[in-house]
Amino acid sequence: MGGDRKFQDPPGRLPLAFMKAIELELFRHLLTSIAEEMGVVLRKTSYSANIKERRDYSCAVYDSRGETVAMGDHMPVHLGAMPLSVSAVRQAFDLQPGDVALVNDPFRGGTHLPDITAVAPVYTRGGKKPAYYVANRAHHADVGGMSPGSMPLAREIYQEGLRIPPILIRRGGKMDRDLLALVLANVRTPLEREGDLMAQLMALHRGEVRLLELTAKYGEPSVRRNMRELQDYSERMMRATLRRLPRGSYRFEDYLESDRPEGGLLAIRVAVTIAGDSATVDFTGSSAQVDGPVNANLAVTTAAAMYVFRCLVAEEIPFTAGILRPVRIIAPEGSIVNARPPAAMAAGNVETSQRITDVILGALAKAAPDRIPAASCGTMNNLSFGGLRPDGRPFAYYETIAGGMGASIQGAGHNARHTHMTNSWNTPVEAFEHEYPMRIESYRVRKNSGGAGSHRGGDGIVRELRFLVPAEVTILSDRRTRGAYGLAGGKSGKPGRNMLITAARQREIPAKTRFEITAGECLRIETPGGGGWGGPKLTRP
Repeated sequence: MGGDRKFQDPPGRLPLAFMKAIELELFRHLLTSIAEEMGVVLRKTSYSANIKERRDYSCAVYDSRGETVAMGDHMPVHLGAMPLSVSAVRQAFDLQPGDVALVNDPFRGGTHLPDITAVAPVYTRGGKKPAYYVANRAHHADVGGMSPGSMPLAREIYQEGLRIPPILIRRGGKMDRDLLALVLANVRTPLEREGDLMAQLMALHRGEVRLLELTAKYGEPSVRRNMRELQDYSERMMRATLRRLPRGSYRFEDYLESDRPEGGLLAIRVAVTIAGDSATVDFTGSSAQVDGPVNANLAVTTAAAMYVFRCLVAEEIPFTAGILRPVRIIAPEGSIVNARPPAAMAAGNVETSQRITDVILGALAKAAPDRIPAASCGTMNNLSFGGLRPDGRPFAYYETIAGGMGASIQGAGHNARHTHMTNSWNTPVEAFEHEYPMRIESYRVRKNSGGAGSHRGGDGIVRELRFLVPAEVTILSDRRTRGAYGLAGGKSGKPGRNMLITAARQREIPAKTRFEITAGECLRIETPGGGGWGGPKLTRP
């Protein structure tokens, strides 16, 4: 498995190309296992239900240039965007052994403020520059701002919480306690935040240890060579996939619901152009950025595009930087898919990312109708709230709620599933009720909410929460007026609905809203179903 050979392989020995393929596959699993193990450490040492139960985090390994070589099976919206945070940190600092940087600024590679990214260099023995980097991103249940949970109906980013440019939380292995105190002084649940931040640092340490063990076993030249070859292999596989698609330009548009009281729709438009072994994804014509929280930045848009094009590849390939090399993204600055400061960003990461995914898939369905499913629920149904416990201690909580998956030529969509840009779990009822002054009154599948078709869309969820103490609640949801689209003659899924249930009455509340709830009142979230696939008489070939 050494260098190139100019002679024929001796009889009875495996061909050199085959041996190299085995070596590459070995390193793919070794590097991915490091990212996965980092995630296990982060989850098991974290404090918040959002991380230890919902698993709202991601971990990845990068080469000496800060380019992705391995990702855990975590959150697509995190993983595709994190390289921009790693790049921002590398531009800000010449990281030394024992340094750890934090960043959550959406205009420096972050997604939205609750997602805090931690980045660390990995130095090998005698190295003068980092040989590798490790990073993780975790959604913190509160980072300050105008509403508990830090997912407010803000008009500018300053209202959303603590904005962290690239900073060093640890220098040469020593924690900056003054900086940590500054961060904790600006959040509602400082003990929980400190615990989650320390968990992120422990996960980075585990990644560093494993990379150094890998290097000690195989040698740094071998590790670095295989990292490059994994990226090149991903690129070749992506180019081969694109070559199998018909050339042409394919357009699609869909809409987000505004958070304004008067309503209105915000357009996301895309033209996907396939030209041989490359593609261009052009969002020209999308709505301008708004003074609400649904703006996305380029990192989020890039993450959505990376996810969709990775899904096009039927084979199992490494999730590396090579995937996007054949793909060019055009996102006009100042638009809803590439907003400028000081735009609010809370929902861009969760709602706009889903709609970006929907429109790219909708465009590609015209190029590969048998490969693309109907739209899934298209919203993460974000719910955040906070208040004081009976003993006076503050609490803050954030969750995403699953919906219906879109159907496809393969069959019906799954019910009650987190789809596309989210890969989180739910918080078990027992854990939720133990941790918070709440009761889950109902948690069930929303029957017949999926779109009709020869293959029916998946059904959404009904989740009812009864508050035992007063609290402030924020909902950032979508697909409340327009259901998830069907394909090949399939019908749209049923739109979602939010209901506030009091002793006097039930009333429907907007898709994006903030309100005070009193003890004893109940909130019902009905999530959208997925789109159906195929007309009534259309059957699978």
